[in-house]
Amino acid sequence: MTIFESINPYTLQTVGQYQAENWQQTESKIALAKNTQIYWASLSFEQRGVYFLRLADYLRANQAVIAEMITAEMGKILAESRIEVERCVKQCVLYASYTAGFLETQIVATEAQISTVSHEPVGVVLGIMPWNFPIWQVLRFAVPAIMAGNVALLKHAPNVLGCALMIEEAFSKSGFPEGVFQVVVTDLGAVPRILADDRVGMVTLTGSERAGAAVAAIAGANIKKSVLELGGSDALIVLPDADLAAAATVAVQSRMRNAGQACIAAKRFLVDRSVKKEFTERVLELIQAHRQGDPTAPQTQIGPLARIDLAQNLQRQLTLSIQQGARLVTGGQRQDCNFQPTLLDGVMPQNTVFQEETFGPLAVITEIKGEQQAIEYANQSRFGLSASIWTADLVRAQQLAKKLEVGSVFVNTIVQSNTRLPIGGVKKSGYGRELAEEGIKEFCHTKTLYIK
Repeated sequence: MTIFESINPYTLQTVGQYQAENWQQTESKIALAKNTQIYWASLSFEQRGVYFLRLADYLRANQAVIAEMITAEMGKILAESRIEVERCVKQCVLYASYTAGFLETQIVATEAQISTVSHEPVGVVLGIMPWNFPIWQVLRFAVPAIMAGNVALLKHAPNVLGCALMIEEAFSKSGFPEGVFQVVVTDLGAVPRILADDRVGMVTLTGSERAGAAVAAIAGANIKKSVLELGGSDALIVLPDADLAAAATVAVQSRMRNAGQACIAAKRFLVDRSVKKEFTERVLELIQAHRQGDPTAPQTQIGPLARIDLAQNLQRQLTLSIQQGARLVTGGQRQDCNFQPTLLDGVMPQNTVFQEETFGPLAVITEIKGEQQAIEYANQSRFGLSASIWTADLVRAQQLAKKLEVGSVFVNTIVQSNTRLPIGGVKKSGYGRELAEEGIKEFCHTKTLYIK
């Protein structure tokens, strides 16, 4: 029997061990989910919302212990872990308050007496979630999916199963009916069988490009809907009239938060040659000021990467890019999972760190000559998650935003997921949207009613 193990990436000590369930156990969870969903869908939005307000209260009351588990399993500094729990609280409150408006039946004027468009739940939703935001990523899909009248099965990353089971416990202790939210303790090998089950309506995955392609193929073979939020290699474009102090501060914040392990982090700094020297100096100073160490210590600003293999891959990308002509400005050292905050200059589009997604505290600077090259370089990636533009000319920023092949563009601020705005990508960054009205409708069928 497979045993999953979560290991503290800072101490390298075992946090927990979890035995994989067999198919009979997984199948019984699917059966329970399907039976529960019939009852859950019969409740009104207001009734479901009461449960989520209780969940919000539970998360607030248990913020400290949940944050400690996040930090123990994947190395995020405690301050960031607490913020992650706070975001989940806001997610619960938002959808408890606004779901009825998001999914309101629309009356359409036709020649019929009555013609409407409504949004109904798909049933059982399988969520395959990553480790980098082990609580937030889960509730980002689960709250809207469940508020819409669905129930959720979570297949979480093996290294954060302690977090997964804490979420399951939170739903249980908040009074949700048994079967509304369940964790399946299994690996990706069970996914084809789960999606082949007619009781499962769809799958949503946040993760790597490779995992997304595999799961989408399985869903397609079973004619099941899928939503994919995959990798990103976001460009941060700095034009000559940008506020360089603000741009540098946000660039480093975006690249270094969560130890650089965020899909929407600014991974490629595209800086106009006229301001590149000053911008680089500012970024260098900020990166070198970062205090790395024990993620539970209050003074620590950046913790370890979540696993050794992730740190090793980042080292590979760095080494190859230096061999390809990029210049190491600072950092570059690794000890186990701890990767020193690093800055590369002179990066070109053909370099590995430009072409691949980098998941870690590695900032790269590429010089651009004017707006046209900024757009060309920004779009010269197979990913298309998000981007940011730094300029004082907001009209120009809006014009440039239309040319960027991404799902979101933020101007003069950090790219972030906001519960009131949809998020998702294009190209190899996936399809479908999460959050806001668009996000909840991903977990619904659209039904037309026509009465002559």
